[in-house]
Amino acid sequence: MKAANQVKGADYWTKRISEQEMPALCSTVKSLEKLAKDDVSSLAILGRSVMHDNALTSRILKVANSAIYNKGTSLVTTVSRAAVVLGFDTIRNICITAKLLSSLLENKGLSEPVYHRLLTLMGRAFQAAMLAKMMLKDHDEELQEEVFIAALLYHIGESAFWSMGGEITEQLDRRLSDSDSKDANAIVREYLGTSFAQLSVGIARSWGLGEVLVKSLSNPDERTPEIRSIFLANKISELMVAEPKDPVALHHRIKQAADMLGIEVDEFKGQMIRCSYATKKLATSYGAKVLVEFLPSTEQLTLAYEEDTNKAVVREPNVTQQLKKLRELTDCAISKANFNEVITVTIDGVLNGIGMDRCAVMLLSPNRKRLQPRVVIGDNTDVMKNEFIVELHLSKTVFSESVELRKALFVDNPVSEKWRLYMDKELVEHTSKTGFMLAPLIIDNKVIGLLYADRHCSDRAISGDDFELFTHFSQLTNVCLSASIGH
Repeated sequence: MKAANQVKGADYWTKRISEQEMPALCSTVKSLEKLAKDDVSSLAILGRSVMHDNALTSRILKVANSAIYNKGTSLVTTVSRAAVVLGFDTIRNICITAKLLSSLLENKGLSEPVYHRLLTLMGRAFQAAMLAKMMLKDHDEELQEEVFIAALLYHIGESAFWSMGGEITEQLDRRLSDSDSKDANAIVREYLGTSFAQLSVGIARSWGLGEVLVKSLSNPDERTPEIRSIFLANKISELMVAEPKDPVALHHRIKQAADMLGIEVDEFKGQMIRCSYATKKLATSYGAKVLVEFLPSTEQLTLAYEEDTNKAVVREPNVTQQLKKLRELTDCAISKANFNEVITVTIDGVLNGIGMDRCAVMLLSPNRKRLQPRVVIGDNTDVMKNEFIVELHLSKTVFSESVELRKALFVDNPVSEKWRLYMDKELVEHTSKTGFMLAPLIIDNKVIGLLYADRHCSDRAISGDDFELFTHFSQLTNVCLSASIGH
């Protein structure tokens, strides 16, 4: 039985965490953000503002004198001196990290399962922060520090919730432990009236945690180095602690990170292993030795990985998955879920429910002359994500027709008499020869893009029933997107 306050929504939980559960951390963060705008007096005020907190001062100095931050300079004995040596941005982030770890990890009222869940999450976040920073080692130190704190706080909503303790955390922990991991988001939303991701955004904005964090949460698919490194570092850390293990998915994310840095996968794995050692030392410097055993293990990185590039996953239609995802979309409409949450449910439903090889969300450019993939999931999606750009103003195609007519289209045979005049050479190259499906995505009565799906890898045909289901998913998605406007 859910308590009445379990469906209050993101605003309620943000306020409760800020004012009741973690007021010290909230106050510290807001004070540091104010100081950041006052360059003249910030260093002196920073030193005075933490002097009364002996534990915090001790941790700041220990980290500032660690091998990671102190590059051979003399011993730093005051916080204000540490800020001069390391720079205000670095010392501010050390303050936030130290206060975050103490606030989250020193709550004595947590049940053992909830505390274990919190430690696992924090270990993952700490490793992700170090990985993201490592991935930007060729960029300036200010950006590295921004990325470190953003990656560390990427799951601040979930971390803060579990650290609250109490009956609601124990109830939700039991539900999540007894359920399939794929149901986790729906269960969290059922209990809290919001998702952990939305809660993270709420806290980030309320506490003024910086543009990089807010942007990484709101637009995780953005291709800038800082947002990409935060996203990949968190995905890699998450997969490294996941049970059961998914070596294919882990290899895929590691390869994306290696490609981003322009290095070989094995070289990146070597960097990850060295980063893991540094993370353990830094956690100890922060007085968070309890986290060390919860940091992601690098054992998987040393195992041989074999990839059969010729073998595609064949996803058969799954009625159970179809109904489940349609129900989740109905919940999204009722709770006015945000764009990313709605799209995640939709493309998962199309891919695994209808049984497709690829599914993509293609968004219109601001001038409405171009379609470009925003989210692509399934098999061999990298080329599509990076290269499949549809110019709508050059010629009339099935894509421009779907946008203009605001109508779902089933291209059952691209080279047939019916469709060949609406298919140029590039479309033929990037779409499936056995057919594909398109449907407009509409918000506030305006087409913003298209939903696309095909069976490109397995060369299986798409049936009329498949298209009917696809259309149903797209229509319900549009209901959700329109509902989200008022959120």
